[in-house]
Amino acid sequence: MRKIEELILNVEKYNTALLQKKFESKKNTVGYVLMNNQPRVLKWYVPGLKQNMETEYMILKKGAPDLHMPAPLDKDTDNNVLILSYIVGKNLCDVINDPATNVEDKQHVIEQLAHWIVRFHTHFKTEESFMIRGDASLRNFILSRGKIWGVDFEESRQGKPVEDVAGICASLLTTDPMFSDEKFRLCTKFLESYRKETPWTLENVNSEIAYALLEKIQWRPQDEELLRTYAGKIRTKGLHGASRHNH
Repeated sequence: MRKIEELILNVEKYNTALLQKKFESKKNTVGYVLMNNQPRVLKWYVPGLKQNMETEYMILKKGAPDLHMPAPLDKDTDNNVLILSYIVGKNLCDVINDPATNVEDKQHVIEQLAHWIVRFHTHFKTEESFMIRGDASLRNFILSRGKIWGVDFEESRQGKPVEDVAGICASLLTTDPMFSDEKFRLCTKFLESYRKETPWTLENVNSEIAYALLEKIQWRPQDEELLRTYAGKIRTKGLHGASRHNH
């Protein structure tokens, strides 16, 4: 993985950028910098993922005026870099798993998250197809001044809304503490909130959640047995049936 410092050092355009923070990213190199005293995010795509940069830029350009997502300020095609506005806040994974966050607040955040996903699906929907955000994990959402913001859209593509919904549920269930009763309740709350706002139906939710759990094994081989167990339970018994066996 390349370091953001290499970009700042070696590309004249970024020589004056002051690095404030590096972000975790599985694929690309992402840093929060000050450019001319303005807070910015530099997202540096690996050479093979130029298409991902184009996808993300297109989504942000079309979505940022109406949805809570970073504004794309510049597309540097020569160096495979997007310059984005910086969203100050806390990622949802930390909010949900913070022992100091009470249950009501967590439920409220989850309702807001469902509302954000509904708005995204509605905004990008055409008569023929849906656009999904892809990589729908809690880490790709930020709570900023009481509002939910989405970040990281390079895996956006045409798909079924249930894929994003299942991704969120799988992410909720597998953040520490994993598969707790509270996490199952938050998933149920999320699904209820999403369904309440949409005219379309979510098909095969349980099997989609199970599939999303199995997909996590590639990143978390140490949890394979647990992930397979719960994927099986959710596929056959649903969320409600799977959670009752926690005790």
